[in-house]
Amino acid sequence: MRGVFSRRFVLKASLGVGLLGFVPKSFAQQDTERAPIDATFLFTNDIHACRMGEGLSPKCEEEGKTDANLLRHITALNGLPDQQWPAMIDGKPSNLVNAGKSIQRPLGLVIGGDMTDDGGGQVAQPGEGTQLMQFSRRYQQGTGPDHIHFPVYEGLGNHDLDQDGPPPHQDWYRREMRDYVEINHRPSVFFKPPIPATNYDVDSDNYSWDWGGLHLIQLQRFGGDTRKDAISGLDWLKQDLKDYAGDGRPVILFQHYGWDDFSIERWNTTTHTFDHQGDGAPHWWSPEEQQALLAALQGYNIIGICHGHEHPTPMVYQHEGFDVFKPKAAFMGGFAMIHIGSDTMDVVLGEAGDDKGSVTFTNAFTKKIARG
Repeated sequence: MRGVFSRRFVLKASLGVGLLGFVPKSFAQQDTERAPIDATFLFTNDIHACRMGEGLSPKCEEEGKTDANLLRHITALNGLPDQQWPAMIDGKPSNLVNAGKSIQRPLGLVIGGDMTDDGGGQVAQPGEGTQLMQFSRRYQQGTGPDHIHFPVYEGLGNHDLDQDGPPPHQDWYRREMRDYVEINHRPSVFFKPPIPATNYDVDSDNYSWDWGGLHLIQLQRFGGDTRKDAISGLDWLKQDLKDYAGDGRPVILFQHYGWDDFSIERWNTTTHTFDHQGDGAPHWWSPEEQQALLAALQGYNIIGICHGHEHPTPMVYQHEGFDVFKPKAAFMGGFAMIHIGSDTMDVVLGEAGDDKGSVTFTNAFTKKIARG
């Protein structure tokens, strides 16, 4: 349990004095000249690294959660800068602003949760989880064909955070997964992570960063999560939006849960199953939690929300006025490629083909965006 005297509490207290003078450069300068935007990046979700010791977790092989499929996915993502934005998808014009243009090298790959299948792949006693090791060997920036070639912005989902460890280490799995995110993204006066966030919340592990005049926010499982003793990051989110996006600049959010039928399903007292028509307890997150998050976003220039959780269906949809994007699961080859320009947004969903790096684009979306 993330108690009052957790390691995080001690770190936060001990760093407090030193961090008083630590102001991220982008925050200090955001009220001066508006930064331009020319950002191409990738989003993926539901990697489900599944290795346990020398084998896989139960059912992983039949579900396709194999290292071979992850390598096929990585090969496809790494090969995108050698290709062009699609002019046609399924025989129809894509209508993308960038149609036919060369794909720029992505600024990063953002993960929308479920990096691992079983809380990092722990064993009976605390130790480095084999699934987290597998994830880091594939989806941590590196060289060669077996590593992703771009900076990776991690995000956690229910498979990373729901599993309890054996007493007295009930929280060990979650602690390791959260530590991995923190080590990779949280800057301090003592430590510079490989991919520093502009603003990192120690309590919730939500974090944000900027690519030029574009603001991006990682909300982990979902904004406002309190499951398994998680600490809500909603207050942090409200302050982050006020501080970093109060001038009307475009914002994109990432989390694991969405508003598709699977993400919002509840217990159906008639059929005794979870489905989107149920009126009982929520399976994943409640309508009240969903509304609390949406309320926090009101008044800001939110141009897109990317999520995961549902595996087989690529989705482009709207929810209460927000444009929402969900690729297929990564172990099924899915990804989104997004470009934000000075006043336009292009999104394509695609999936890996063979192990040579081929891709198939399945969905296209484009719109004009406001700069505030």
